[in-house]
Amino acid sequence: MDKRISALIDNIEKVIIGKREVIIQTVTALLMEGHVLIEDVPGVGKTQLAAALSRSVDGVFSRIQLTPDIMPSDITGFSMLDRQTGELEYKKGAAFCNFLLADEINRASPKAQSSLLEVMEERQVSIDGKTHILPRPFMVLATQNPVETYGTYHLPEAQMDRFAMKISMGYPTAAEETGILERNEFENPVARIKPVLSVDDIAALQDEVKKIRAAESVKNYIVAVAAATRNSENIKLGVSPRGSIALYKAAKALAFIDERDYITPDDVRNCAVSVLSHRIMLSPKGKAALGTAEAAIEKAVADTAVPTE
Repeated sequence: MDKRISALIDNIEKVIIGKREVIIQTVTALLMEGHVLIEDVPGVGKTQLAAALSRSVDGVFSRIQLTPDIMPSDITGFSMLDRQTGELEYKKGAAFCNFLLADEINRASPKAQSSLLEVMEERQVSIDGKTHILPRPFMVLATQNPVETYGTYHLPEAQMDRFAMKISMGYPTAAEETGILERNEFENPVARIKPVLSVDDIAALQDEVKKIRAAESVKNYIVAVAAATRNSENIKLGVSPRGSIALYKAAKALAFIDERDYITPDDVRNCAVSVLSHRIMLSPKGKAALGTAEAAIEKAVADTAVPTE
């Protein structure tokens, strides 16, 4: 593993215990210039993970607690009249940072959620005919409680598709939870995190990931996995081309983490569930037979022939 990535992962593990695979998924999303949706029940460390990642990089971190009264301008900024010059002056919103923690994103109103669409896809804000470019790197780490939780809104499909990955923390083991108690005994461990990389380091890593090669057969494999989701009787809404692109980029990032300059089918399989599961909708038959979108993606991958060359 690249020593820069190893240092980043080890630093986050000073806060997050027993979730190395989840940390690697989050770092993979960062390297592919994607955004992450962390979905789980309250209190399992979603916000801690996002805060630990952002504090491990010497960049600008913003956090916005999304509630029903949050306005789009809180995220994107707004223009106001300067009384001295008589001209409109733009005031930046929370999105102007390197890492934006959108805490409990599904508690915000659909209007506030929609304000993130341009921010996440185009990495810019357009207000009053002017375009304001966000800094690089820029990553949204959104946390979400299960939709059955009181006071939540479903994220629209278009917004879900903007997230490179959806991951879940899960409950810790008994031993891990004991360690969590000890680390939080006197202070929040996030407060002790120091940066190990700069924003320039991250931008350089992202550029290196783009150079990872893929054989034609592996590209065809990615397309075939996406097609399997569109042709399955268990899936009502299959993966879009945006999903195929995300899977391709994620596989590149995984290969880079493993210090390879080429993608293998294993890279594709290893990130397919986290990259694709939130982009599909199950059919009634799929819900009865498989139960979850993750299971449907696993089946689609299992049913797709693996290239041998």
